[in-house]
Amino acid sequence: MANKVKYNLKNVHYAVATTGGYSTPVAVSGAVNLTLDPQGDDYVFYADGIRYFEYHANNGYSGTLEMALIPESFKTDVLGEVSTNGKVFELDDVAIVNFALGFQIDGDANDNLFWFYNCSASRPSVAGQTKEESIEVQTETLNITNAPDPRITINGKHPTKVRNASTSTTTAGTWFSAVITS
Repeated sequence: MANKVKYNLKNVHYAVATTGGYSTPVAVSGAVNLTLDPQGDDYVFYADGIRYFEYHANNGYSGTLEMALIPESFKTDVLGEVSTNGKVFELDDVAIVNFALGFQIDGDANDNLFWFYNCSASRPSVAGQTKEESIEVQTETLNITNAPDPRITINGKHPTKVRNASTSTTTAGTWFSAVITS
């Protein structure tokens, strides 16, 4: 049975890119919102009065991941912050660390499980707000981009993401134990 609706972002994981693939996924809690929009242009060539040739470029996705707080492990593993002597330093000229981003969105019939490959993230903004009559939780947002992963080949092409089939019996427990690359 296929899903009619989807809801509830959860089970966010990241895995740092390595020469041979990806490290063991790390679970992060506090996911609030995720929006990843497709990137790439469509090309249409007309001849003989019709759409003669079409090409759709898949340049990955770009968007945001909003978290209650971005975990310290992500900040050190991916954003290049350095912890020393009980302090955490943000340094200049940090090399971009690519990673895979995994997550789950519940469905009424099946879980929607994803891995986005070859991601990069930019530093989040720093913001705060005073407490008034009630507490208003402040969140942190990462800008994320992803692109086709040249380390993975499926049917002679490089994928940008993988998702489970809508009728799949794959569970989150097995899906997030390693980045799915085949």
